[in-house]
Amino acid sequence: MLSDLLMWNKIGRIVTLLSEQLNISPERALDLWYCSKTNERLHDPSTLLYTFGDRYIVDELIREIQD
Repeated sequence: MLSDLLMWNKIGRIVTLLSEQLNISPERALDLWYCSKTNERLHDPSTLLYTFGDRYIVDELIREIQD
């Protein structure tokens, strides 16, 4: 599992990418992130989602939002 600092950095990058990709404010992107199942999966070590790239995780989140 990632250390807290590395996890915070990863989440920051994910939220920034999400904001840019959906053309929404960073605050809205952060809200979408923290209310998502993808966020829960990232913090669950058994899913190993934290080992995937930031863009992949953003794509997963966008698919979740679309469903």
